[in-house]
Amino acid sequence: MQTKPFRIGTRGSPLALAQAHEARDRLMAAHGLPAEMFEIVVLSTMGDRITDRSLAQIGGKGLFTQEIEDLLLSGGLDIAVHSSKDMPTKLPDGLFLSAYLPREDPRDAFIGRTAPTLMDLPKGAVVGSSSLRRQALIRRLRPDIEVVIFRGQVDTRLRKLAEGQVDATLLAFAGLKRLGKDHVPTELLDPEGFPPAPAQGAICIESRVGDERINTLLAAVDHAETHEAVTCERAFLEALDGSCRTPIAGYAVSEGGALRFTGMILTPDGSLHYRITAEGRSSEAEKIGRQAGEDIRGQAGPDFFASWV
Repeated sequence: MQTKPFRIGTRGSPLALAQAHEARDRLMAAHGLPAEMFEIVVLSTMGDRITDRSLAQIGGKGLFTQEIEDLLLSGGLDIAVHSSKDMPTKLPDGLFLSAYLPREDPRDAFIGRTAPTLMDLPKGAVVGSSSLRRQALIRRLRPDIEVVIFRGQVDTRLRKLAEGQVDATLLAFAGLKRLGKDHVPTELLDPEGFPPAPAQGAICIESRVGDERINTLLAAVDHAETHEAVTCERAFLEALDGSCRTPIAGYAVSEGGALRFTGMILTPDGSLHYRITAEGRSSEAEKIGRQAGEDIRGQAGPDFFASWV
């Protein structure tokens, strides 16, 4: 019988803490455990400490996870809670994504200071975003506006926007909702025209391979449809060798045993893009995503990907 608290690793941002508390609360409810049986351990990651450059410049998504994963591997943590879209497609040996909480709204939120929508922005307006996907999609729709790197926690970005450093910014609507800021967006972007990042809006829980006690605990909060959808999206990303250096979008919906997927790849300047759709049984989510990635790579050809190097 467990006597010590389960140790949950997380980053220290308000959003990361909100996600860790959601995971804890769901585990408490599923197992009838008191809050004292869970200890939330806050860790600072390299991605948190370097905020003046894009992730592509400083090494990609793993910078938000390495310190947490090192402690998880050593046994200093029992589980780690992450934003799924921050997770590299290749995890350290011995770790895996064992559970996904029910997915929140995956759409991107536009927050305009000088105009309420992306298409209403005046020519020459400045939009702040650190995401290469968002940058490419903005340039695809509005090649007449300027896009600048815009990093930091949610409140930091909103403060910079209010100070007039940019005319608008984009954030994941899921994160704003989890922070009680769902009133902030001036426009929610249609996933058809502005598809989200793979795994956007989904909280994942990482644990050790073979730790049956912990993985049995987590199975009770694993949301099957979210797990299937994100598995498909991550397989698509992996087939394209996706990282923070690549503008890739992907969104799957698993419902009633059937899965539908839409993916897109873009050149960084948004001038060229390819879209793909796929569907099949939810039980074959990984296969569907991987095949979609291979198919869109074949459509685009090797010259397309040279622009990412």
